[in-house]
Amino acid sequence: MGTLDYPSTTGMRRQTGFSLLELLVVIAIMALLIGILLPALRMAKHQAHRAACSGNLRQVGVAVHLYAEDFADSIPFGPAGRPVTGSNFYTVTGNVTSLLSLEDGAPVGLGLLLEDYLKHQPTVLFCPGADQPSEAKEQLARVGQAQTQSDYYYRHASVALLSGKPKSKHVKLSNLGRNNNGLPISALVADVQFLAHPSLAAFQVKTRTSHQRMVSNVLFAPGHVRTISNRDEKLTVDIGKSPYDALSRILDMFELADEHR
Repeated sequence: MGTLDYPSTTGMRRQTGFSLLELLVVIAIMALLIGILLPALRMAKHQAHRAACSGNLRQVGVAVHLYAEDFADSIPFGPAGRPVTGSNFYTVTGNVTSLLSLEDGAPVGLGLLLEDYLKHQPTVLFCPGADQPSEAKEQLARVGQAQTQSDYYYRHASVALLSGKPKSKHVKLSNLGRNNNGLPISALVADVQFLAHPSLAAFQVKTRTSHQRMVSNVLFAPGHVRTISNRDEKLTVDIGKSPYDALSRILDMFELADEHR
């Protein structure tokens, strides 16, 4: 009986690895997918931050309404203008509208909500979509001890005075009056979009922006929040090296926002 001859398997072995060409094709496909997905992921992240910011402002609105219920319809009011010091222009530059407390630690503006109305959620005064690193922890730790600020403009947080006391501390939520364009005042709180020359940082006046300056969330007196396009920078306050008209520019921004009520 003859022996069986089995065919050789030498020439039948399959290659189990990738060839260089196949590897390059895989890499190219992965790079293409990443290129397509990353912008979408970044957009989703920005949209999530905008939504979280909007939610923060709604909670601030609830706190303002609760405060008004307890104080005969008055809303939290801001500080008197204070003299410029050698190291601090902050309280007279208009960006004072985001102050939570003064240099002596006294709460002002939205800072008046912290003790009773935002006690368990103080971080709602800081925007999740801020373009600079968050300062929430550091700022909140100084409330009651030193000058602090939030990430939002507050319309009734100051007066257009370099020194002296406000004429009124009793701004009524149900009757905020009319702006310079004759429209009812309605926009109360908005994302900070504030540009300042680096040389002003030594005087506590610094750039602070939100949402890549593409949009601003605005809280209106009734309690609702709208997201307003800022692609044309109309809601951005750029003071350059001259901070003294910043307050009037911020008020102009709020009057533009009133049109979206």
